Amino acid sequence: MAVRITEECISCEACAPECPVAAILEEGHEKNPYEDFFYVKPESCVECVDHADTPRCAEACPTEGAIVWDMPYTEDFNDYFALRNEEGIYKIRVHKKKGLMLPEVKSQKFIADITMADRESESNVQNF
Repeated sequence: MAVRITEECISCEACAPECPVAAILEEGHEKNPYEDFFYVKPESCVECVDHADTPRCAEACPTEGAIVWDMPYTEDFNDYFALRNEEGIYKIRVHKKKGLMLPEVKSQKFIADITMADRESESNVQNF
């Protein structure tokens, strides 16, 4: 995943059309675990690597703190995403043949320049 939308989201719909990989779901979508704000599918987010210099969702978002850094969606963080999926923080897609699409099944691109300290503290992506 690499970026996550927080409860600061005002559901203005500015971010979703900017996502080049359609990783953002609106509130009320059946695959969104949250009822009151948008959601980034961790198994799809590529932090706009190969699409833009910075995450386009954060550039479009008018609300500070609504989009924050999360861990890279890589095998190193497989247990992190599996646990958060079990806790309902994420709703990771289940593939008919491959099963739960955790990073060990398909990792995603991420911006390597973002420090682990920024990711662990859920720093605001807009400050990047």
